[in-house]
Formats: sequence, structure tokens, C-alpha cells
Amino acid sequence: MRGAWEPVLEQLVRERYPRLLTRAFLLVGPGGDAEDLVQEALLATFGGRARFASVEAAEQYVRRAIVSRFVDRLRRTGRERTAHDEAARLDPGSSSEVFSTELEVALTRLAPRERACVVLRHVEQMSVAETAAHLGLSEGAVKRYTYDGLGRLNEALGTRAPDEDADLPVRLVRGGGA
Repeated sequence: MRGAWEPVLEQLVRERYPRLLTRAFLLVGPGGDAEDLVQEALLATFGGRARFASVEAAEQYVRRAIVSRFVDRLRRTGRERTAHDEAARLDPGSSSEVFSTELEVALTRLAPRERACVVLRHVEQMSVAETAAHLGLSEGAVKRYTYDGLGRLNEALGTRAPDEDADLPVRLVRGGGA
């Protein structure tokens, strides 16, 4: 007998899995088990047979679960410095299968907390308070990690912010080759 939640899960995986996987890749970087992270989030979300009114509501819940699982991993392993060092040694050419844009490659070179703050603030469009609550950081730390992360991204990409006080969201656009 199928539960009422199964069609929602099936539709979510069929239609939204690539987007969920992209979010996880932005957080963990290449070799960071993004697929495992998405699977853990799906299990956590649907393992308790949660009821959702729509696929959109389920997707939002899973996206937050991805972030929560990522933060749990950081806390559990205590390997932030090691992860940063590994990402810094990466050859961008070797990660072209997973990360297809310069922005995605540059994100992998940020320290995990910087990357998490940048992704949550500018890709997921969370507020400073929401990001702080999700990551278990103070709002000041979120602002600092975001500022430092954006500075490193601008340096890596050869760009600069149009206005340091602007809070503009980053939009990832997948397209054909440039």
C-alpha cells in the first residue's frame, strides 16, 4: 500500500533532483558527496512520512535539510581547515565535469563556512538572521563570512561588487558553452 507522501517524493525526485543536487554541490564542492547529502536530506524529510501540500513545499523542506546536513557534517568532522586546503589544491580543469562555470569553481575554493554563507545569503536568498540560525553562528559572523567570501569570489573572478552596500542575489544560469 502506497502512502500519500510517495507521489510527492516521486515527483520531487523526477522534476527537482538536478536543482537539489546543484545546491548540494555548491555547498560541498567536488568530491564532497553531494549526492549523499541530497539522499540524506530526502530520507530525513520523507523518512518520517511528512505530509506536504505541494512539491514546492517539499522541495523547500529538502533544501533546508541539505543545509542542515551540511552544517552537521562540518560540526561532526571538525575538518573545515582540511576541506579548505583540499579545495585550494584542486585543479579547475579536473572539476569541469561537475562545476561548469567559473563561479562554481571559485565557490569550491572558499572555506566551507564562507561558501555556506555566500550560498545561503545570495543563492538561497536567506536573511542574515535565517543564515545565522541555520549555521549556528552569530549574525556578525555570517556578515563577516559573507563579506570575506564575496571578496574572494570577486578576486578569483576578476569582478567587483557594484556597490558594497548592495545586497544583490546571485543567480546561477546554466546555458550552452560560451
